[in-house]
Amino acid sequence: MRKLFIIMVMTLFTTMAIGQDQEPLFLIFEFMHVDEGQGTAYAETEAFWEKVHAQRVKNGDCIGWDLWRLEPSGQEQGAQFMTVSLYNDPVKMMDGGDFNKAWKDAYPNLTDAESNAKMEMTAKSRNLTHRVFLQQIDLTKDNFDMPIGTLAVINFMKAKPGQSAAYEKMESEVFKPFHQSDVESGGRASWGMLRNMLGYATEAYATHIVFDMYTGYEQFFKGGSNGPASEAQQKAYQEMNALRDLKSVTHATLVRKVR
Repeated sequence: MRKLFIIMVMTLFTTMAIGQDQEPLFLIFEFMHVDEGQGTAYAETEAFWEKVHAQRVKNGDCIGWDLWRLEPSGQEQGAQFMTVSLYNDPVKMMDGGDFNKAWKDAYPNLTDAESNAKMEMTAKSRNLTHRVFLQQIDLTKDNFDMPIGTLAVINFMKAKPGQSAAYEKMESEVFKPFHQSDVESGGRASWGMLRNMLGYATEAYATHIVFDMYTGYEQFFKGGSNGPASEAQQKAYQEMNALRDLKSVTHATLVRKVR
Protein backbone atom coordinates (compact mmCIF):
# COMPACT_ATOMS: atom_id res chain seq x y z
CA MET A 1 0.00 0.00 0.00
CA ARG A 2 2.81 2.42 0.91
CA LYS A 3 4.62 1.65 -2.34
CA LEU A 4 1.42 2.22 -4.33
CA PHE A 5 0.92 5.60 -2.61
CA ILE A 6 4.48 6.66 -3.42
CA ILE A 7 4.06 5.64 -7.07
CA MET A 8 0.86 7.66 -7.29
CA VAL A 9 2.61 10.70 -5.79
CA MET A 10 5.53 10.27 -8.19
CA THR A 11 3.26 10.04 -11.22
CA LEU A 12 1.18 13.08 -10.23
CA PHE A 13 4.01 15.44 -9.39
CA THR A 14 6.39 14.34 -12.14
CA THR A 15 3.66 14.83 -14.73
CA MET A 16 2.97 18.34 -13.42
CA ALA A 17 6.65 19.27 -13.53
CA ILE A 18 7.12 17.97 -17.08
CA GLY A 19 4.01 19.83 -18.11
CA GLN A 20 5.71 23.07 -17.14
CA ASP A 21 8.86 22.24 -19.17
CA GLN A 22 10.95 21.77 -16.05
CA GLU A 23 13.11 18.97 -14.84
CA PRO A 24 11.30 17.52 -11.81
CA LEU A 25 12.88 18.62 -8.55
CA PHE A 26 11.88 17.47 -5.08
CA LEU A 27 13.36 18.84 -1.87
CA ILE A 28 13.46 18.10 1.84
CA PHE A 29 13.94 21.13 4.10
CA GLU A 30 15.14 20.21 7.60
CA PHE A 31 15.27 23.00 10.17
CA MET A 32 17.89 22.78 12.91
CA HIS A 33 17.87 24.47 16.30
CA VAL A 34 21.38 24.86 17.74
CA ASP A 35 21.61 25.59 21.45
CA GLU A 36 23.81 28.44 22.64
CA GLY A 37 27.37 27.20 23.02
CA GLN A 38 26.94 24.41 20.46
CA GLY A 39 27.85 26.44 17.37
CA THR A 40 31.36 24.99 16.98
CA ALA A 41 30.16 21.43 17.58
CA TYR A 42 27.38 21.85 15.04
CA ALA A 43 29.83 23.21 12.43
CA GLU A 44 32.00 20.12 13.00
CA THR A 45 28.93 17.90 12.71
CA GLU A 46 27.90 19.27 9.32
CA ALA A 47 31.50 19.20 8.05
CA PHE A 48 31.54 15.50 8.90
CA TRP A 49 28.14 14.82 7.29
CA GLU A 50 29.03 16.73 4.14
CA LYS A 51 31.27 13.84 3.05
CA VAL A 52 28.42 11.39 3.66
CA HIS A 53 26.06 13.48 1.52
CA ALA A 54 28.71 13.72 -1.21
CA GLN A 55 28.82 9.94 -1.20
CA ARG A 56 25.01 9.77 -1.36
CA VAL A 57 25.18 11.86 -4.54
CA LYS A 58 27.83 9.50 -5.98
CA ASN A 59 25.66 6.51 -5.05
CA GLY A 60 22.62 8.01 -6.79
CA ASP A 61 20.55 8.36 -3.61
CA CYS A 62 20.07 12.12 -4.15
CA ILE A 63 21.31 14.84 -6.49
CA GLY A 64 22.48 17.39 -3.95
CA TRP A 65 22.63 18.69 -0.41
CA ASP A 66 22.97 22.20 1.06
CA LEU A 67 23.48 23.83 4.45
CA TRP A 68 21.98 27.31 4.99
CA ARG A 69 22.47 29.73 7.89
CA LEU A 70 19.18 31.42 8.81
CA GLU A 71 18.38 34.95 9.96
CA PRO A 72 16.89 36.04 12.29
CA SER A 73 18.52 33.40 14.45
CA GLY A 74 18.16 34.15 18.17
CA GLN A 75 17.60 31.32 20.62
CA GLU A 76 13.90 32.21 20.88
CA GLN A 77 13.39 32.56 17.13
CA GLY A 78 13.37 28.90 16.14
CA ALA A 79 15.92 27.31 13.83
CA GLN A 80 19.34 28.80 13.13
CA PHE A 81 20.23 26.48 10.23
CA MET A 82 18.47 24.56 7.48
CA THR A 83 19.65 21.61 5.41
CA VAL A 84 18.20 20.93 1.96
CA SER A 85 18.36 17.55 0.24
CA LEU A 86 17.54 17.52 -3.48
CA TYR A 87 16.05 14.70 -5.56
CA ASN A 88 14.81 14.16 -9.11
CA ASP A 89 12.58 11.29 -7.97
CA PRO A 90 9.92 11.47 -5.22
CA VAL A 91 10.30 7.74 -4.43
CA LYS A 92 13.99 8.26 -3.62
CA MET A 93 13.04 11.29 -1.55
CA MET A 94 10.56 9.30 0.54
CA ASP A 95 12.82 6.24 0.88
CA GLY A 96 15.94 8.23 1.74
CA GLY A 97 18.45 5.85 0.18
CA ASP A 98 21.08 3.70 1.89
CA PHE A 99 22.67 5.93 4.54
CA ASN A 100 24.70 3.06 5.98
CA LYS A 101 26.37 2.41 2.64
CA ALA A 102 27.07 6.11 2.12
CA TRP A 103 28.50 6.33 5.66
CA LYS A 104 30.82 3.37 5.12
CA ASP A 105 31.87 4.57 1.67
CA ALA A 106 32.68 8.03 3.02
CA TYR A 107 34.49 6.80 6.16
CA PRO A 108 35.66 3.23 5.54
CA ASN A 109 38.21 3.25 8.38
CA LEU A 110 35.91 4.38 11.22
CA THR A 111 35.51 1.83 13.98
CA ASP A 112 32.08 1.07 15.45
CA ALA A 113 33.03 3.05 18.56
CA GLU A 114 34.09 6.05 16.46
CA SER A 115 30.89 5.88 14.41
CA ASN A 116 28.79 5.80 17.58
CA ALA A 117 30.70 8.82 18.91
CA LYS A 118 29.97 10.75 15.70
CA MET A 119 26.27 9.93 16.01
CA GLU A 120 26.27 11.11 19.63
CA MET A 121 28.00 14.33 18.59
CA THR A 122 25.33 14.85 15.92
CA ALA A 123 22.49 14.36 18.39
CA LYS A 124 24.01 16.71 20.98
CA SER A 125 24.93 19.52 18.61
CA ARG A 126 21.45 20.25 17.22
CA ASN A 127 17.75 19.47 17.37
CA LEU A 128 15.77 18.77 14.21
CA THR A 129 12.70 20.98 14.74
CA HIS A 130 10.71 20.01 11.66
CA ARG A 131 10.96 18.55 8.17
CA VAL A 132 9.09 19.69 5.04
CA PHE A 133 8.68 17.76 1.75
CA LEU A 134 8.48 20.04 -1.27
CA GLN A 135 8.22 20.03 -5.05
CA GLN A 136 9.47 22.84 -7.26
CA ILE A 137 6.60 24.00 -9.45
CA ASP A 138 7.97 27.15 -11.07
CA LEU A 139 11.29 28.90 -11.69
CA THR A 140 12.60 31.87 -13.65
CA LYS A 141 14.79 31.30 -16.69
CA ASP A 142 18.33 31.95 -15.46
CA ASN A 143 21.76 30.36 -15.26
CA PHE A 144 22.33 30.95 -11.55
CA ASP A 145 24.38 28.09 -10.10
CA MET A 146 24.02 29.15 -6.44
CA PRO A 147 27.62 29.52 -5.21
CA ILE A 148 28.58 29.59 -1.53
CA GLY A 149 27.43 32.92 -0.08
CA THR A 150 24.17 32.98 -2.03
CA LEU A 151 21.34 34.76 -0.21
CA ALA A 152 17.85 33.26 -0.35
CA VAL A 153 14.82 35.17 0.88
CA ILE A 154 12.34 32.43 1.83
CA ASN A 155 8.67 33.42 1.98
CA PHE A 156 6.36 30.96 3.73
CA MET A 157 2.91 31.23 2.16
CA LYS A 158 -0.39 29.65 3.16
CA ALA A 159 -3.04 29.45 0.47
CA LYS A 160 -6.53 30.14 1.75
CA PRO A 161 -8.97 27.20 1.70
CA GLY A 162 -9.89 26.27 -1.85
CA GLN A 163 -7.53 28.88 -3.34
CA SER A 164 -4.33 26.88 -3.82
CA ALA A 165 -4.66 26.46 -7.60
CA ALA A 166 -5.69 30.09 -8.08
CA TYR A 167 -2.77 31.24 -5.96
CA GLU A 168 -0.25 29.19 -7.96
CA LYS A 169 -1.72 30.47 -11.22
CA MET A 170 -1.40 34.08 -10.08
CA GLU A 171 2.21 33.64 -8.94
CA SER A 172 3.16 32.09 -12.27
CA GLU A 173 1.13 34.23 -14.66
CA VAL A 174 1.09 37.63 -12.92
CA PHE A 175 4.13 37.87 -10.66
CA LYS A 176 6.68 35.66 -12.40
CA PRO A 177 7.08 38.15 -15.32
CA PHE A 178 8.04 40.85 -12.77
CA HIS A 179 10.59 38.48 -11.25
CA GLN A 180 11.93 37.49 -14.68
CA SER A 181 12.41 41.17 -15.51
CA ASP A 182 14.36 41.61 -12.26
CA VAL A 183 16.59 38.65 -13.14
CA GLU A 184 17.29 39.98 -16.61
CA SER A 185 18.09 43.48 -15.30
CA GLY A 186 20.43 42.12 -12.59
CA GLY A 187 18.11 42.96 -9.70
CA ARG A 188 18.12 39.39 -8.45
CA ALA A 189 19.68 36.06 -9.38
CA SER A 190 16.65 33.75 -9.45
CA TRP A 191 13.07 33.22 -8.28
CA GLY A 192 11.09 30.05 -7.71
CA MET A 193 8.05 28.49 -6.11
CA LEU A 194 7.74 25.26 -4.10
CA ARG A 195 4.63 23.34 -3.09
CA ASN A 196 4.34 21.53 0.24
CA MET A 197 3.70 17.98 -0.94
CA LEU A 198 2.39 16.47 2.29
CA GLY A 199 1.13 19.45 4.28
CA TYR A 200 -2.31 20.47 3.06
CA ALA A 201 -4.11 19.98 6.36
CA THR A 202 -6.00 23.05 7.59
CA GLU A 203 -3.49 23.63 10.39
CA ALA A 204 -0.43 23.32 8.16
CA TYR A 205 1.89 26.28 8.72
CA ALA A 206 2.53 26.88 5.03
CA THR A 207 1.30 25.32 1.80
CA HIS A 208 3.93 26.96 -0.43
CA ILE A 209 7.37 28.49 -0.29
CA VAL A 210 8.37 31.29 -2.64
CA PHE A 211 12.08 32.08 -2.75
CA ASP A 212 14.12 34.95 -4.15
CA MET A 213 17.82 34.31 -4.78
CA TYR A 214 20.50 36.99 -4.67
CA THR A 215 24.27 36.84 -5.10
CA GLY A 216 24.47 38.44 -1.66
CA TYR A 217 23.17 41.35 0.40
CA GLU A 218 24.68 43.91 -1.97
CA GLN A 219 22.44 42.72 -4.81
CA PHE A 220 19.52 42.38 -2.39
CA PHE A 221 19.67 46.01 -1.26
CA LYS A 222 20.30 47.35 -4.77
CA GLY A 223 17.85 45.00 -6.50
CA GLY A 224 14.88 46.14 -8.54
CA SER A 225 12.41 44.37 -6.23
CA ASN A 226 13.22 46.83 -3.44
CA GLY A 227 11.99 49.86 -5.38
CA PRO A 228 8.47 51.30 -5.24
CA ALA A 229 5.76 49.03 -6.64
CA SER A 230 4.05 50.09 -9.85
CA GLU A 231 0.30 50.64 -9.98
CA ALA A 232 -0.14 47.27 -11.71
CA GLN A 233 1.94 45.54 -9.05
CA GLN A 234 -0.01 47.19 -6.23
CA LYS A 235 -3.28 45.97 -7.75
CA ALA A 236 -1.85 42.46 -8.17
CA TYR A 237 -0.70 42.41 -4.54
CA GLN A 238 -4.21 43.34 -3.40
CA GLU A 239 -5.68 40.49 -5.43
CA MET A 240 -3.00 38.13 -4.12
CA ASN A 241 -3.92 38.91 -0.51
CA ALA A 242 -7.34 37.39 -1.14
CA LEU A 243 -5.70 34.09 -2.12
CA ARG A 244 -2.97 33.56 0.45
CA ASP A 245 -1.37 34.75 3.70
CA LEU A 246 2.32 35.52 4.05
CA LYS A 247 3.14 33.63 7.27
CA SER A 248 6.81 34.58 7.69
CA VAL A 249 10.01 35.54 5.90
CA THR A 250 13.45 34.06 6.56
CA HIS A 251 16.81 35.06 5.09
CA ALA A 252 19.20 32.18 4.41
CA THR A 253 22.88 32.24 3.43
CA LEU A 254 24.42 29.21 1.73
CA VAL A 255 27.44 27.92 3.70
CA ARG A 256 27.91 24.36 2.37
CA LYS A 257 26.94 22.71 -0.92
CA VAL A 258 27.25 19.26 -2.47
CA ARG A 259 26.40 18.47 -6.11
